[in-house]
Amino acid sequence: MKIAREETMAPPGIQPVLQAEHVSKIFRDFWRRPRVRAVNDVSFDVKPGEVFGLLGPNGSGKSTTLKMIVGLLRPTSGRLQVLGAPPTDVRRKARIGYLPEDSYLYPYLTCEETLDFFGRLFDLRASERRARTEQLLEMIGLRHARRRLVGEFSRGMARRIGLAQALINDPDLVILDEPTAGLDPLGCRQVKDLILTLARRGKAVLLSSHLLADVEDVCDRIAILFNGQVQATGPIRDLLEERHRPRLTLPEVSADQLRAILAALKEQLGREPELDYPRRNLEQFFLDIVARAMRQATEQSGATPSEGVAPYLSVDDRRHPLASPPPPAGHE
Repeated sequence: MKIAREETMAPPGIQPVLQAEHVSKIFRDFWRRPRVRAVNDVSFDVKPGEVFGLLGPNGSGKSTTLKMIVGLLRPTSGRLQVLGAPPTDVRRKARIGYLPEDSYLYPYLTCEETLDFFGRLFDLRASERRARTEQLLEMIGLRHARRRLVGEFSRGMARRIGLAQALINDPDLVILDEPTAGLDPLGCRQVKDLILTLARRGKAVLLSSHLLADVEDVCDRIAILFNGQVQATGPIRDLLEERHRPRLTLPEVSADQLRAILAALKEQLGREPELDYPRRNLEQFFLDIVARAMRQATEQSGATPSEGVAPYLSVDDRRHPLASPPPPAGHE
């Protein structure tokens, strides 16, 4: 099932969940001399209910920026605020979900044990950990593999577990670095649908990916980095729209009607208009073929299809993303 993309950006008056103002990062050598300016005067923000794409070629500063946002690196200059506080604030870290480019998972833990481990890091009650683990395994299509060791998984299946661990704490800010890397087209569509659903629930999503088609499917706004600087930023629709080349979509017409329309347009324009026909998206065609094959299959060995989102992620509790976090629940 493909979820239609809608405009999910928050109203202008809403306070950003993430705000970077003139942020720079300089890496120095042993003698503290400037060696590399990895990030240079970068500014952007991400608001609740918005999917923001951070793009750029290798070495453009994306990973350095993400590491500063999660507090693994400190900015050399500029101001960086996450959920209304510096990234080093531990209380804010409990409200962030992070999927790194490479998921580092313990290979001798099962799916259940992996999610339970991350739930313990957030001090979730045992009953809550069990409930969320069950829902997440259903969401990522790995409930049937819950007792398999993660070390036995393919990269795509491990990626699904990595995504689940990033959501175990029901975060207000979700940071995804190459979330669809290693996934098959079915998994990619499920992840994109999940991202759109999270945005509809008011969560802020920061996405970094080299797969530009995926970014175009889900992002409201983007920033393109090169040499550590922002080269272009804005709503993706405004950046990509070619307003000087309007396109008409006609209802079903006969061949004679079409010839008459083209002749009238040629007379008005002084030249022959271009004519093409819409065609299905390859991704959707692929998903239709796989769905038909799945209906005919008796059993499956890999990840199974799933729809929707884990119920606990779908609850609209009306808690503002910048409100004070609830007190730790403690262990049972």
